[in-house]
This record gives sequence, C-alpha cells and structure tokens, in this order.
Amino acid sequence: MNLTKTYEDLPKIVKIILQIFLGYIISAVYRIIRFLETKNIVTLIVGILCFFGLGFIAWVVDLITEILYNRITILAA
Repeated sequence: MNLTKTYEDLPKIVKIILQIFLGYIISAVYRIIRFLETKNIVTLIVGILCFFGLGFIAWVVDLITEILYNRITILAA
C-alpha cells in the first residue's frame, strides 16, 4: 500500500487544513514513510531532523508547496 499516494490523493483543501494544524508532524512522518517507499536516505535524514528542530521550517515549506504544487516536494524524493 502506498501511504504517500493516499495522502497526495486527498482534496487540496483537506491537505492545506491538515498542514495548518498538523504540519509539524506530517512533515516528519510523510518523509519517513516516503523513505520506506523509495529508499532515498536523504528523505529519511530530513524526516528525522523534522522531529528534532527542523519541523517548523519543513512545516512552512510544505504548506507553501501544498498550496502551489498540491504535494510535498522539497526534500521528499
């Protein structure tokens, strides 16, 4: 099952609302799950860093990319 695809298939407004209220957690969890799907080590490292201080920056970046591109794109390959 592709969990990131499930998240990406949500309506845009739902993802934006989730990002506003739960973006700090979503940023980290999304990247860690993405690592499990793609095995890209950079994605795992950024996901772990999101839990330990980088979360606010990732939250803002992810909110902007959700609004502009309708998906999380930065450091989530």
